[in-house]
Amino acid sequence: FAGESVNGAAVDAILAATNNPVQLGGGIRTLEHIEAWLDKGITRVILGTVAVRDPELVKEACKRFPGKIAVGIDAKGGYVAVEGWAETSELTAVDLAKRFEDAGVSAIIYTDIDRDGILKGLNIPSTLELANAVSIPVIASGGLASIDDVKRLLEPDCGILEGAISGRALYDGRLDPQEAMALIKAARKEAS
Repeated sequence: FAGESVNGAAVDAILAATNNPVQLGGGIRTLEHIEAWLDKGITRVILGTVAVRDPELVKEACKRFPGKIAVGIDAKGGYVAVEGWAETSELTAVDLAKRFEDAGVSAIIYTDIDRDGILKGLNIPSTLELANAVSIPVIASGGLASIDDVKRLLEPDCGILEGAISGRALYDGRLDPQEAMALIKAARKEAS
């Protein structure tokens, strides 16, 4: 909401606490901010509002930092929301994603904000519609609530998705990460 990154200390603590890849989004609006976060150890930067307001910046970032730039598309009713979800644009999620088809974007993180944080399950139809419309890998976000959602993501039609993000279900203890990872590993083993 601030239009700039305000959680630097928290991000530094996360980076110090893990060897896992870390992606970061929110308030990142310049090439200098992108470079600073990548220099700190962020693996991938997620650009959201700036992807709508300044698509050329996203394209330039992809050139300068190959494989390090994702576009976060937050949608309400299929239309892109910006400025921390405070405004809805007249641009559809699919139209925005197509703007970056050949730009070198490493992933699209698609969040249905009508479902985010309310534990109602992912919006699989809209997420698959987006994933089928572009060649950029799509990560589902917004609403992943339980192990049933993980099972749904392991069904064949969701094989096109790059992954999924869970937040509140993990914080609330509704999703056991060890159980989810065991299920994913078993599905991968069965598929190979």
